[in-house]
Amino acid sequence: MTVPEGLKHERVAAVLDREVRAGLVRRGARLPGEVELARRFGVSRNTVRAALAILAREGLISTRSGKGSFAAFDGRPLDGRLGWTHAPADPVLDVESRTIRIAHERTSHRSLSTEKLIVIERLQLVGDTPIAWERSWVPALEPLRDLPRKGLVNDSIAVTLTRAGLHPDHCSQRLRTRPLTPAEAATLARSPGVPFLHTERTSWTADDRFAEHAECLLDPAHYELTLDYGTA
Repeated sequence: MTVPEGLKHERVAAVLDREVRAGLVRRGARLPGEVELARRFGVSRNTVRAALAILAREGLISTRSGKGSFAAFDGRPLDGRLGWTHAPADPVLDVESRTIRIAHERTSHRSLSTEKLIVIERLQLVGDTPIAWERSWVPALEPLRDLPRKGLVNDSIAVTLTRAGLHPDHCSQRLRTRPLTPAEAATLARSPGVPFLHTERTSWTADDRFAEHAECLLDPAHYELTLDYGTA
C-alpha cells in the first residue's frame, strides 16, 4: 500500500485507527512491527512512529519498550458497521469477550421477518463475572452457513460479515433500561429484576439488504454509551 503525499503519518494513523476500532486487531494483540508497517504503507519508520504516537494519544494502543505496540481498544461508539458497540466506562478493566453459542435459528422478531438466520451469542466478562451479553442474528447466506461449525473469523462478527460480502452501511438503534428476566439473570449471574441497559440495533447494506440484528444487555455499573455526530 502506498500512502498519498501530504501528512503521511496522519494518513497511516487513520488506516490503523479504523482497523483497531473495527476489531481487526483484537485488544491485547500485538501490532505488526515498525519495519513491516513501513513496508506495508511505503513510508519511513519515522513516519510509522509518528502514526503510532497518534494512536497512543487516542488510547487505541499501548507501547511497551522492547516489545512493540498492542491494541488497547475494547469498545467503540454506537456504529452499526462495527461489532461490539459499547465501551466499558473504566478503560483499565481487563475485559474478555467469549462466544458461547453459534447456531441456525428462526425467529419471529419484527425486524427479521422470516429470514433464515444464524444466532451468535457472546459475553463480555471481568474475571468470571459477566458484564454484557450480546445476541446477534445474521442471514444464513451461503458464505455463512458453516459458521456454527467454523466459528467467527478473528473472533469478530464485523470481520466475518465483511469476508462474506456483507458490508453494513446504515442502521437503526434503540436504547432503554429494563429489568432482567429470570433467564437473562441466570446467564449474567445476577438477580431477576436487576436493571440493565438494553440496546437493539439493525443494520443494512448500502443496497438495503439485511446484514445484522444485535441485542445487548449491559451492566450500567460498567458501561457508558457514546453517540458521535458529524456532518457529511
